[in-house]
Amino acid sequence: MAKQPRFKLCRRLGLNVIGHPKAMKRANNGSARDAKKLSSYGIQLLEKQRLRSYYGIRERQFSNYVKKALADKELTGYTLIKKLECRLDNLVYRLGFANSIAQARQMVVHGHILVNGQKVDRPSYNVSIGERISLSEKSQKNEMFKDNFLSSILNTYPYLEKDENSFSGSLTRMPLREEVPIQINDSLVVEFYSKL
Repeated sequence: MAKQPRFKLCRRLGLNVIGHPKAMKRANNGSARDAKKLSSYGIQLLEKQRLRSYYGIRERQFSNYVKKALADKELTGYTLIKKLECRLDNLVYRLGFANSIAQARQMVVHGHILVNGQKVDRPSYNVSIGERISLSEKSQKNEMFKDNFLSSILNTYPYLEKDENSFSGSLTRMPLREEVPIQINDSLVVEFYSKL
């Protein structure tokens, strides 16, 4: 199946899930799912697709995250967000090494990223509090990666710490739900899966 262009995906979902400033430029043409009258199931399905698109993961992988969240005794919507937010590719993106989740995933797969000094090439790797994410020594010479990181040094999240001198950062604590920069009603996602 051909991959859908990113801007078109955002317009279809009615939400800028890729964070690009021009993604919603042609958004008001009635092509968004939420421009049409949706049933309660349709609304839940749309929220699920939006959340999955924010993190850029496939359906099977996403449903595995949901199963783990449903097994947790905490509020499951927030648990799901925390699990997704702690993926290595997502934190590489949040720390500013990459301009997008897709670029962050590629960096991880191609071995540009270290966790506590060891190469980790699995985008879904679950980062624990205190683990240090850094650019490999060779990748620190890549101007694009360096520029991405240094130009986003002031772009910080309260649960992340960045060190511009060592081209690294770490997860200092679990994010609070309101600190995660995604516009999603996660309880609708949980409702969608609890009915399956």
